[in-house]
Amino acid sequence: MPAFTLTTLFRSTPSSLQHFLIRLSQQPSDFLSTAMASSSFALPSISLNKLSSSNNSTSFARCRHGVRSFSTRNLDRSRVFMTVSVGSSASVHDALFSDYKPSCAFLFPGQGAQAVGMGAEAQNVPAAADLYKRANDILGFDLLDVCTNGPKEKLDSTVLSQPAIYVTSLAAVEVLRAREGGQQIIDSVDVTCGLSLGEYTALAFAGAFSFEDGLKLVKLRGEAMQEASDAAKSAMVSIIGLDSEKVQLLCDAANEEVDEANKVQIANFLCPGNYAVSGGVKGVEAVEAKAKSFKARMTVRLAVAGAFHTRFMEPAVSRLEAALVATEIRTPRIPVISNVDAQPHADPDTIKKILARQVTSPVQWETTVKTLLNKGLQKSYELGPGKVIAGIVKRMDKKAEIENVGA
Repeated sequence: MPAFTLTTLFRSTPSSLQHFLIRLSQQPSDFLSTAMASSSFALPSISLNKLSSSNNSTSFARCRHGVRSFSTRNLDRSRVFMTVSVGSSASVHDALFSDYKPSCAFLFPGQGAQAVGMGAEAQNVPAAADLYKRANDILGFDLLDVCTNGPKEKLDSTVLSQPAIYVTSLAAVEVLRAREGGQQIIDSVDVTCGLSLGEYTALAFAGAFSFEDGLKLVKLRGEAMQEASDAAKSAMVSIIGLDSEKVQLLCDAANEEVDEANKVQIANFLCPGNYAVSGGVKGVEAVEAKAKSFKARMTVRLAVAGAFHTRFMEPAVSRLEAALVATEIRTPRIPVISNVDAQPHADPDTIKKILARQVTSPVQWETTVKTLLNKGLQKSYELGPGKVIAGIVKRMDKKAEIENVGA
């Protein structure tokens, strides 16, 4: 294939451009050296992202809409994925982060972690305190007052607890940033994820959307899930002391005694010995009644509005889809692990589809944490209220190093 100049490249036919991309992904160093006249060039319409880091002196200078400059000096042969802009549309290879290698992770809590008094520490850090002020304009009420003073019943409501946890968790990032060595820790984070609601916090931290856009989505999510819960009598219960196979058998036994409207299923795969079951109230009651006969240690009815992460949340999906379509979502700067499939995704359209599905899909947290640990995760931080995530991680690996950062 003849060498390309930039002018030739952007005047080329779609098939020629496709051939260019294929050649580039297969032999990046050889092809770039012949395709480009110099070792450094302006490239506003093509974003090149190395899948894995190396010790070579490859450098990327990023700008908002792609890569501003790229040096081919000692480029290694690891796969290169591209964002190609054509007119106003752009597509990103969704497998950009597929073979990520985690060393330091930020983990964000989900609904249930809230507690009256959270947010007080954040007021000592101007950047953290500012998040609550910015949130008030979007929410239309004093979020900090609810967080610090309650009452508990008000803070526990779905419509309030979700925005409260989202803002407090991101405030915890600012609390960490303000402490000695905090910025270095933040810079070292190479993967992030969150439990259910926490996935939105993780995406905001990773730059997939702005703080404000994320809060608007979380506000709508809480409202939509509350409305879906009000539409049908449903509940959630934690089953303690059984493996996932036994919990599934317990659900099957309960489902034999109730009608279709009250069926139950595993909604949260949290960790070995701790799984949450969601469904109709009668189905949940049947699970509670049968749990001891399956040798469960105990059951704990969860203080949530309804059967989250099941078909009961289907009415919330259409509202989320419409809001996500109208929201600018960018490729995250680091991998963000999805609750739906325990995989990182890079394509903004795919992320939107997954977030809409998340409220009706079981949370794959056990697989997420297990994968991070198996891939060599060295240190993690739980940012936000509570210590639920730290407990889960420790249960899966007692030697795991995890630190709580509250706000």
